[in-house]
Amino acid sequence: MVMQKDLNQLIKSIGRGTGRSYFSFSQNEDLEEIASADLKYLLLPALLGALTMKQVNLSKRLEHVQSARAHFMDFLKLCKNYQIGKFHLPPTPESPNENEPTESTSGAGPPGRQSSLVAMASSRQAKIERYKQKKEVENRLASMKAFVESGQAEEEQIREFYVLQIQKWITTSLDEIESIDQEMVILRGRNALKQASAPPQTSQHPRTAMKPFILTRDAVQAKVLGAGYPSLATMTVNDWYEQRCKQGIMPDKGKPQTTTADLSEEELQREQQEKKVEEDDEETLQKTRAWEDWKDTHPRGFGNRKNMG
Repeated sequence: MVMQKDLNQLIKSIGRGTGRSYFSFSQNEDLEEIASADLKYLLLPALLGALTMKQVNLSKRLEHVQSARAHFMDFLKLCKNYQIGKFHLPPTPESPNENEPTESTSGAGPPGRQSSLVAMASSRQAKIERYKQKKEVENRLASMKAFVESGQAEEEQIREFYVLQIQKWITTSLDEIESIDQEMVILRGRNALKQASAPPQTSQHPRTAMKPFILTRDAVQAKVLGAGYPSLATMTVNDWYEQRCKQGIMPDKGKPQTTTADLSEEELQREQQEKKVEEDDEETLQKTRAWEDWKDTHPRGFGNRKNMG
C-alpha cells in the first residue's frame, strides 16, 4: 500500500521530471516515427491521472478529480493526434449553472424524454463495446507480457505490446472521465449545500470596553417609590425582644407568664406544691414522700374490688 506522502512525492516527480517528456512529442509526426522504446512515455499522462485519483484528502477531492480529468484528457488528445484507437473525446464538463434543467433538455416533454432515452442507450452500447475491447486487449497483453519481459521479443513485438498498453489505457481513461464527471456533480452539489447552510459572515470589529454607568432614572424612582423590596432592619432581634418585654407582651427572659385567673384550682395547688418542694419545705417533702410510698404499695385500682369486671 502506497502511503499518501509517497504518493504525493511520486506525482510531483512525474509532473516535474520525466512526466514532461510527453510534451516533447510533436503533433506533426506520425506514430510510426516514434521509436518503440519511446512509446511507453505516451502513457505518462494516464498514469499521472490514475495516481491523482488515489489521493484521499476529502477537503481537496474536487480539486483532485479535476486535475485527474485534465491528465486523462491530455492522454486522450495525444492518442487522438497519433490516431491510436477509434474513440470520441469526452465533452467538457458542464458548469454549475449549466446543470440546471431547461425546457428543451429537462425531458419534461416527449422530445426531451426521447432524446434522453437515446443518449442513455448509446452510452450503454459504448460501454459494452469498450468492455469487450478491454477484455480482448488484456488477453493479448497477458499472452505477450512474459515473452516481452524475458527480453527475447523482437522490436515489432515490443512495439505491438506498448500499443496494446496504450489502447488499454484509452478505455480506462474514458471510463475514469465518465466517473469523474458524475462525481464532480455530487461534489459541487455538496459544496453548494454547505455554503447555503453556513451562517452569513459579518465583519467583526473589535469591541471597545464599556465603562460602568448609573441609571439616573432608576435611582430617582427608587427614592420616590421605594426600592421595590422591604426596608432594611432598624433594630436587632434582642432590641425588639426587650422592647416587647417592657410592653408586657413577651415574657421576660424566656419564662412563661401565667395568671391565677387563667389557671384552674388544681393547677394552682400543683404549682404551689412544686414551689414548696423547690424551696425545701420539710412538711411538704414528708407528705410528698409518704404519698409516693403509698402509691408504690397500692397500685391504681387496688382498693376497688367490688366493681370488678
